[in-house]
This record gives sequence, structure tokens and C-alpha cells, in this order.
Amino acid sequence: MRYFFRLAGCCGAGLLLAGCAGSGAFTESGKASYYADKFNGRRTASGTVYRPGQLTAAHNTLPFGTRVRVTNPRNHRSVKVVVTDRGPHAKGRIIDLSKKAARKIDIIDVGVAPVTLKVIRKAR
Repeated sequence: MRYFFRLAGCCGAGLLLAGCAGSGAFTESGKASYYADKFNGRRTASGTVYRPGQLTAAHNTLPFGTRVRVTNPRNHRSVKVVVTDRGPHAKGRIIDLSKKAARKIDIIDVGVAPVTLKVIRKAR
């Protein structure tokens, strides 16, 4: 798993897991998966109900309501999702996507695929 930060001149090169205050956009690369059908209608950690037809995602640390662009580097397709849940709970994965989001970046058939995340709007 790799973490990247746009530095604003206030951090040392050795910091990989924490950015500087006001340092800019958070990006992360790793593997993505998507929710199984059995989670349809269940409550997420934020209290919303998971619906596979919405553009939502689960991330372990980003605040609920954060908008993230998820890009599949194999085909350069991307999708914007809102973080509504915690996860993924499988080792080595950085995000779980709703089924609609996974379909938009074409990872349904492979199940788990490399992606890059970029925060495009922080939660308020």
C-alpha cells in the first residue's frame, strides 16, 4: 500500500502516513473491492442505508461525507463516490465500492483491482 501527499514545504520527506496541516490533496493507491449483494438495505457505519445503485464507498479513515475520485489505472476510468461506511475489512484493500461505482470503473468481473484514490471534497 502506498500513500502520497502533495507537500506544502512544511513536512519532511520521511512522512508517509500523515500530511501537514493544509498540505493539499490526499491520494492513496491500493486495491479496491465492492460490496456483496447481501449488504443491500443494511445500515452503514454512518447510519445511512447501503444501496448498490448509489455511488458510495467504505474507507477506514476518511471522514463520512468525504467525496473521493477512484480511478482504475488499467483502463483510466474513474468515478466519484461519497464515503458512508468503514472498511474494507480485508487485508490489503483500501476501499470498498458500491456495485454501481465498481461497474463504472469496470472491476465487477475481477472483484479486486488496483485503484488510486484522490479526495476531491472533504466532509464538512
